[in-house]
Amino acid sequence: MPAGQAASDTSAPQVAVGEEIAAALVEAGALSAVNLALARRIHAKVQATRTLSSVLLELKHVTEEQIRAAIRSGRVQAPIGDLLVELGRLEPHELKLALTIQRERPATPIGEVLVDNHFINEHELVELLADQLGLEAVSLDTLSFDSQLLRRTPVATYRTHGFIPLRREGERVVVAFADPANRQHLETAYKHFGRDLIAVMSSRRALGAALTRVEREMAAAAAASHSPESGAAALVNRILEDALVNRVSDIHFEPGRDRLRIRFRQDGVMVPHAEFPNDQATALIGRIKVMAGADIAERRRHQDGRFQLDTSRGSVDIRVSIYATIHGEKVVMRLLNNRETLMAVKDIGMAPRMLELLLRDALDAPSGVVMVTGPTGSGKTTTLYAAVNYLNDANTSIITAEDPVEYVIDGISQCSINPKINLSYADTLKHIVRQDPDVIVIGEIRDTFSAEVAINAALTGHKVLTTFHTEDSIGGLVRLLNMNIEAFMISSTVVSVVAQRLVRRVCPRCAEDHVLTPHELARLGYQPADAAGLTFKRGRGCPACRHAGYRGRVGVFELLVLNELVRDAILSRKSAFDIRRICIEASGLVTLVEDGITKAAAGLTTFEEIIRQLPRLSRPRPIGELRRLLGVSE
Repeated sequence: MPAGQAASDTSAPQVAVGEEIAAALVEAGALSAVNLALARRIHAKVQATRTLSSVLLELKHVTEEQIRAAIRSGRVQAPIGDLLVELGRLEPHELKLALTIQRERPATPIGEVLVDNHFINEHELVELLADQLGLEAVSLDTLSFDSQLLRRTPVATYRTHGFIPLRREGERVVVAFADPANRQHLETAYKHFGRDLIAVMSSRRALGAALTRVEREMAAAAAASHSPESGAAALVNRILEDALVNRVSDIHFEPGRDRLRIRFRQDGVMVPHAEFPNDQATALIGRIKVMAGADIAERRRHQDGRFQLDTSRGSVDIRVSIYATIHGEKVVMRLLNNRETLMAVKDIGMAPRMLELLLRDALDAPSGVVMVTGPTGSGKTTTLYAAVNYLNDANTSIITAEDPVEYVIDGISQCSINPKINLSYADTLKHIVRQDPDVIVIGEIRDTFSAEVAINAALTGHKVLTTFHTEDSIGGLVRLLNMNIEAFMISSTVVSVVAQRLVRRVCPRCAEDHVLTPHELARLGYQPADAAGLTFKRGRGCPACRHAGYRGRVGVFELLVLNELVRDAILSRKSAFDIRRICIEASGLVTLVEDGITKAAAGLTTFEEIIRQLPRLSRPRPIGELRRLLGVSE
């Protein structure tokens, strides 16, 4: 962010900024003097709540693009803080608070203070600063880089001076700067790419991530050139090694028009990792197909495969999906068993009273179905295996049918489904009840047949643990009804439904307080009086979390234990709304969003993660009542 962007004196009226913009609009012919006079009269009456620019927009005398063009013209010399207020991107009291914070850190540009304290997002700031400087704002997340240009100087120089070359345009080089107003940075770039370079602007975060990606690509290329293995094999091994170190769940190889993009799913979010030219893409995909046992000659059909990789952390099972696209084959590799130990049920993150209820009324029950529900990637399998581990002892016979086996546990009989040899779910489930089990684990209820097997096994006195894809615990019951399972069979066999999500955990190194605004409280379903002083945490971003503000993930749970009132509601085939209301009132159900709010209030996750991940199907109860229901302290 340009250090030269000065802060403003908030005691000065904001009218001057609007007048500067208006003058530039009049000069450009975008605004007539008559319309400006009308806007001024209206603004004089509503000056406390509206800026002159917002009045012009509301009257439709100008457009947002015309205002941007006026700012790009160079006639608007207002400080960035005042300009953000004039454009409605920032409230005046937020600017005052940011200026107060800046006085404690006088060397920090006001823009950096605004972003660090979440008053505005970095993209908005960069876009406006670029307009002020008459430059183009670019996003580096999906751009490819010219390797010949990059090699002109060490990556360390790019990091020190905050720029990166992007491409050639004729004889000139396009260079992205984080701070294009810094003369020292410009002079360094001129030295390597000439004084006629084309400067564009990017956010500091995006530029840092792009340089990290470039370093990885260069390191991978160097490793391939010095490796006794083939180049493709060395590159694939390097990518897998990076994924294991960073605890990645999936690796995506995505072909484009001229590049192969590689992204990791880390903590549930897609993160760019590296890019390679298309002349390397075919060899990389071919190497993966050989490892996965897929047909390397077939490129027009979708394929599946799997292989095992022996590492210092143990054996990792890797499932491979190959998908034919218009630009080539897209490959997704899912890393299974990428965990050091099997989690104990007490460590999955349930609140004390919810955990006590799960153990007492569900896992310790003599029979019945226990379902774990949630979307793909919500941690269902981890919870399922934690429950299996809790039940596993010398006096209990446990048998499983899974696709695939993700954790290998001593003392239980595990079967991995393999359709290639006709070892299907249907055939396995027919035989499983003949094995004299006490506990049956069905990896997933996929259809009516597997649901009927689970219900019938519970009717014959077995304990059944399984997973299901539904939004919440009530949705699991409703979906069973919609699969034409008799209501009386559901009510008499299902003992518990656990719904869950994984949300990103706030980085403990850079966490800071975030007092919820009235608007944020309203989005959660609270009135300001109901949650006065409710404080969450936010990660500012630091090297430990790669400036993401998050590090790792935490489970959010909803536990439904069926009692007589809930069973009667199922028998009566009541709506999901009615069943949810009865569960909350009669069985002490704490919803996913309520558990998420409790965890955020404890500083574990953020408001943004709750909004992004958790269904808000009913209004949450006050935080004090939720803490009492869950048995957690302030």
